[in-house]
Amino acid sequence: MLHHADIWRAIDLLAARHNLSPSGLARKAGLSATIFNPSKRTHAGRNRWPSTESIAAILTATGSSLDAFVAMASPEALQHNKLPVLSAHEAGRAGLFDEQGHPTGEAWDELSLPGANDPFAFVLEITGKALEPSYRDGTRVILSPIEKPRRGDRVGLCTKNGEVLFKQLGREGAQKIDLLALNADDPPLTLARKDILWMHRIIWASQ
Repeated sequence: MLHHADIWRAIDLLAARHNLSPSGLARKAGLSATIFNPSKRTHAGRNRWPSTESIAAILTATGSSLDAFVAMASPEALQHNKLPVLSAHEAGRAGLFDEQGHPTGEAWDELSLPGANDPFAFVLEITGKALEPSYRDGTRVILSPIEKPRRGDRVGLCTKNGEVLFKQLGREGAQKIDLLALNADDPPLTLARKDILWMHRIIWASQ
């Protein structure tokens, strides 16, 4: 069961994830800048709840899913700071992910990182210089299976042939997805949806 404090904590976490204050988040969503102020959360000793319309607005403005918001509101989610971690060049091997693209099996190490509120989030460590200047050798990125990527987001994905790629999401069609390179040397790429095992939004990078 979610409580009053859980919902407000989720709003604060959503704002912080996007490098915003609660008032900045409200403005981004086209709401009154004071709607999420701490002074608005209680009145005359009674709890005041954010409206469903305001929550819908901030989810739309940040490209976040309702599942991600509920995960941030969950008290258990705040304790989820040990994330599965694996080198990106190993992540294409069979048996490391389930059908939903969630990490599985015993090959994963663990890494403690703050602010990861997706219970299925995992970390991939990038090796080599192919993604510079966006990501340097040794950069660790957190990928979130429950946050739906939107156009312009950076994503990690794995193809059916076991190739792990890091791209910027372009246009999505019913059958194909356009992907933009993170460096100037690689051309854009178009993949058929049926050839992608999983594709997740990158929500944090160590650099």
